[in-house]
Amino acid sequence: MPIREKAWPAGTPCWVDCQVDDTSSARDFYGALFGWEVADTAPEAGGYLMAMLQGRSAAGIGPKPPGQVMQSTWTTYLASDDADATAAAVGSAGGTVLAPPFDVMDIGRMLVAADPTGAVFGVWQARKHFGAGIYNEPGAYCWNELHTAGYEQAQGFYSTVFGWHFTEVGDGTDMTYATFALEPGGEPVGGLNDSTRTPGSGPAYWLAWFQVSDTDAALDSATQLGASVLVGVQDSPVGRMGILAAPQGEAFGVIDIAQSADQS
Repeated sequence: MPIREKAWPAGTPCWVDCQVDDTSSARDFYGALFGWEVADTAPEAGGYLMAMLQGRSAAGIGPKPPGQVMQSTWTTYLASDDADATAAAVGSAGGTVLAPPFDVMDIGRMLVAADPTGAVFGVWQARKHFGAGIYNEPGAYCWNELHTAGYEQAQGFYSTVFGWHFTEVGDGTDMTYATFALEPGGEPVGGLNDSTRTPGSGPAYWLAWFQVSDTDAALDSATQLGASVLVGVQDSPVGRMGILAAPQGEAFGVIDIAQSADQS
């Protein structure tokens, strides 16, 4: 079981949470789909819920900011050793700081930003809460990728702010896609997709992927629980995958990495 008991390296996708109108309904949906035990947190956390898998933190579920009109969404957080320095770097590189750095009780310091192509992401400086304590396991997140029409602009921004190194893995014709690592030739920690290859694609966004043991069964279960299928089951070299919109509209991916196109 892949687990993490210390802060994630700076620049790594380290946490995911969703912002919804009804956290209680989201608790029921994701608990049934992924087997999460969703716990309440301290009253001063404003109704934030912590999803636990095998006794370890897997994801968060929170209410939308008061008075802010926004669609329900999953947010990917990138680790930082210094949230204030990262906020300054975001602005210098052409991004926008939407929520300046602030302390989350004694568990961490965070900010919310948008890259120059419009994709929103969070930044997490760990204190008592390191981020995901379990990953790459059925029911836990396993991959995070940016979908944007500003493919080259996004690469320049994230390499400047987080020091990412990109490796092109798409064919450049049917798919333009790169993985990113924290050092040259390092282990990929996420991906970047050129959404101009997807007809009708909308604004830039970060997509969180959750591992499952059976993609077909996961999509069936999700739809029975009220979700909608955005992209039906597909086989790929990295696994059998699908993309869903939860009952409140937030999009996320599911993938069975044991079932690849080569195997099928």
